[in-house]
Amino acid sequence: MARGLLVLAVVLVVAISLTIGWRPFLGPRTRALTDRKFEATPERLARGRYLANAVSGCIFCHSKHDWKAPGGPEVESKVAAGAVFPLVGLPGTVVASNLTPDPTTGAGSWSDDQLARAIREGIGHDGRTLFPLMPYEHFRTMSDEDLASVVVYLRSLRPVQNLLPKTQIAFPVNFLIRSVPQPITEPVAAGNSADPAKRGEYLVEMAGCSDCHTPQERGQPKPGLDFAGGFELQGPFGTVTSSNITPDPSGISYYDENLFVQAMRTGRVGARSLNPIMPWPMLRNMTDEDLKAVFAYLRTLKPVHHRVDNTLPPTVCKICQGKHGAGDQN
Repeated sequence: MARGLLVLAVVLVVAISLTIGWRPFLGPRTRALTDRKFEATPERLARGRYLANAVSGCIFCHSKHDWKAPGGPEVESKVAAGAVFPLVGLPGTVVASNLTPDPTTGAGSWSDDQLARAIREGIGHDGRTLFPLMPYEHFRTMSDEDLASVVVYLRSLRPVQNLLPKTQIAFPVNFLIRSVPQPITEPVAAGNSADPAKRGEYLVEMAGCSDCHTPQERGQPKPGLDFAGGFELQGPFGTVTSSNITPDPSGISYYDENLFVQAMRTGRVGARSLNPIMPWPMLRNMTDEDLKAVFAYLRTLKPVHHRVDNTLPPTVCKICQGKHGAGDQN
């Protein structure tokens, strides 16, 4: 009997070690908070405003939207004041926190390092693991100076009192996500390369483009389909499947630089309107130079054949195993 229990225990230990690991039981990797404070300068304020409103999605995701209005604009009185994330199919209720410096319902009582750790490392001000819909895995590449700029900008926002429910993630996902956070203990250099494609890669990473433009299974990207579209998003904005943005003929090989910039500025490709959950209302605030850098990077992606067409009824796709318009044409 005792021997049998010992064998069972060994098998269980090996199985856990080879599959999910021990982090879900031990808690997330984290580092101790510091008392660092980011000096507010005009340059940081301007850079942080640009990043938060045009690139990283901070304001887009942490604001309430009027999805019935064209472009799904942010509700002016609730800008950066947090919101329940509207996506259907999440494993629970995911709440984007109130980032305004309100002391009771927002980030007013959080230290600079609590904000910094949440943004790049996925540990909330209260020590909890943030659900990785908050793209801290991408923000890990955010330079130290850009991080400081974002924090300085968030401190400058008008305080908005907005009491929100707490994020509630269903079992077992609430335990599994503890494996995602990774402490940052080394400096992160600036991403403002003189090479447009390199700078575009940095911007695309901060914007989290791959998350929506890569089909997923159980929250993990499907191998070989990076940026190839096919990820369905459903919510108050309607139902839409992300496009293939690789330079394949089934993607955006027909785009040139001007068409790409025009699409991001207007939310239209010819007569076709882009759904506002594709955050063109945010990306249109990027400079021409940065939008062109993003396009330069997208041109370097591996072409992937995967036709997605939201004007057609959804059909089964043998490439991504999902259902979307033009699925039967793959």
